[in-house]
Amino acid sequence: MSSPVKNLSRPPQVSVVIPIYNEEENVPRLHTELRAALDHLGRPSEIVYVDDGSRDQSPQKLAEIAAQDPSVRVVLFRRNFGQTAALQAGIDHSRGEILVFMDGDLQNDPADIGRLLERIDEGFDMVSGWRKNRHDAFVSRKLPSMMANALISWVTGVHLNDYGCTLKAYRREVIANVRLYGEMHRFIPAYASWQGASITELPVNHRARQFGKSKYGIWRTVRVLLDLLTVKLLGSYGTKPIYFFGMVGLGLWGLSVIAALEVLYEKVGPLHTQAHNNPVLLLAVFLALLGVQSIMLGLLAELTIRTYYESGGRPTYTVRRVVEMRAPPRAAGARQHTPTA
Repeated sequence: MSSPVKNLSRPPQVSVVIPIYNEEENVPRLHTELRAALDHLGRPSEIVYVDDGSRDQSPQKLAEIAAQDPSVRVVLFRRNFGQTAALQAGIDHSRGEILVFMDGDLQNDPADIGRLLERIDEGFDMVSGWRKNRHDAFVSRKLPSMMANALISWVTGVHLNDYGCTLKAYRREVIANVRLYGEMHRFIPAYASWQGASITELPVNHRARQFGKSKYGIWRTVRVLLDLLTVKLLGSYGTKPIYFFGMVGLGLWGLSVIAALEVLYEKVGPLHTQAHNNPVLLLAVFLALLGVQSIMLGLLAELTIRTYYESGGRPTYTVRRVVEMRAPPRAAGARQHTPTA
C-alpha cells in the first residue's frame, strides 16, 4: 500500500477529478473514503478538486485538505461556472494518464474506482459507470434520466444506460482535444466514440444523498436537449456542414416546387384561381428564398471550417498508433552496396 507522499516520487498514473459546489458537509468524508480507495490501489495518483464558486465553507475545507495531503490539487473558481466547466478545468490541471471523474456529493462510491481501472487495463479507452440501482426519486430524477438516456443513445448512436453518471474513467488521449461547453460533459462518451475509442459500461454502487441538496432541476433538462442538438451537428457535420445545410436547402426547394405546382394547377384547372391572389404563391417564393439562404449559410460554414482546420494545421482525423517494421541498424564500417544496371 503506497502513501500519498510516495506517489509523488513519480508522475501520477491516475487523476481523480471532482467538481465541488456547496458540499461542505460531504468534503471531509469524501476525501477520507477517496484517500483510502486510492491507497489500496497502490498506483501513483492525484486528486484534483475543482470548487465551482461555492458559497459555503467548501473552499476552506478543500484548502485544509490540500495543506495536509500533497497529492491534492485544488482549483478555485471565482464564481459558479457549472459542472462542465469544472470538469474541463480538472482536465486542464491534471497530469495523470487515466482520468476518473466523480461527483462530490458522496453518491458515487470511491471504492468503484479500482473496478473502473481494471476495465481500462483490459484495453478499453473509456469505462462508464451505470447507476443500475439508483437511489433517487423516480418521477423527478429517475424517469427524466431514463428518457434522456434513450434519446441521447438514439441521436448519437452510442448506446449507454446512464449518460448522467459522472463516475467514468478515460484514457487521457481520448479526451485531451475535447473542449467542453454548456452541459456537454455528459456527451463525452459520444465524442470519444466518434474518435474511435472503445467504450464499455460497468454497474457501480449508487448511494442516497445524506447531506446538502441536489443541484439538478428541470431547466437543466432543457439545456441538455439543446446541447444534444449541438453535439449531433458537430459530430455528424462538423467537418462537412454543407451536407446539412445543403439538404435543408434542397428540401425547402422541393416544398417550393410542390407549392408552385399547386398554384399552376389552381390557375389552369377547374378553379381558375388568379395566381397573384393565391397565398400559396407567396409560400412557394418564401420557401425558395429560404432554400437559397440555407445553401449559402452552408457554404459560409464550409469556408469557416476549412479556415479553422487549415490555418491551425489541425488534422481531420485521429490516430490510435502507427505500426511499421524498421530496418535493422547497419553495422559500423559496413559498406553500402549500390546495385548496378
